[in-house]
Amino acid sequence: MEILVCIKRVPLVGSTFVLTDDSSEIDTRRIGFTLSPHEECAVEAAVQLRDAHGGSVTLLTLGTAETEEQLREQLAIGADRAIIALTDGTEPDPQAGAAALLEAIRADGAQFDLVLLGSESADVAGYQTGIRLAHALGLPVVTGVKGLTITDGVARCERAVGSEREVYTTSLPAVITVKDGLNIPRYPSVPGRIKARKKVITTHEVTLSEPRIAKQRLIVPAAATKGTKVLEANEQGAAALVDVFREIGLLA
Repeated sequence: MEILVCIKRVPLVGSTFVLTDDSSEIDTRRIGFTLSPHEECAVEAAVQLRDAHGGSVTLLTLGTAETEEQLREQLAIGADRAIIALTDGTEPDPQAGAAALLEAIRADGAQFDLVLLGSESADVAGYQTGIRLAHALGLPVVTGVKGLTITDGVARCERAVGSEREVYTTSLPAVITVKDGLNIPRYPSVPGRIKARKKVITTHEVTLSEPRIAKQRLIVPAAATKGTKVLEANEQGAAALVDVFREIGLLA
């Protein structure tokens, strides 16, 4: 089984976001990068399927040469090779992103039985890329999958709907987008990291089409703060403490 996993390098941000001066992007000069949790699960699922059915796992990402760092991390857990679809690093909209992935797939020339993506990326959460890529490839697509098994060329996909599960089946080849919780991604081992250094990463230059969705600006939400009241250590402070207890519902 030949499996392709499309992954995306996203900023590793903590509790505080810092924007560029024009508020158009996250300032990434002082932060690292990682993968979306959904895509980590997609890579883990691909490696497990490859181990069970044979074949190989190929990784594909859009971006600059710096994405090699994230590709090597995933090669270390068992993926076989990787492709960087080289762009100028700008954020594509879902149409342009799917078109660039399609261009890279065709340039590579391999015939994939299964294409996996994360349900949505951790930064823009567009949800559309997998669906648009499936349409361009002329393949069936199942999205938001949290359970996946393959038997005799048929994928059984489970989607969580509240406390229930929807089950879909589709013949391969197909495109499937998965969600966090599908599995528990493994950590790269030291031997895996050593092997990953020798695995092949190829590059294909792709051209991003003009965006059809325009981003105006980003806004950092106001952080919720926990207020602190300083009370005097006297009778007035004791009376104020009683008022605080009433305010938070501890006293009637």
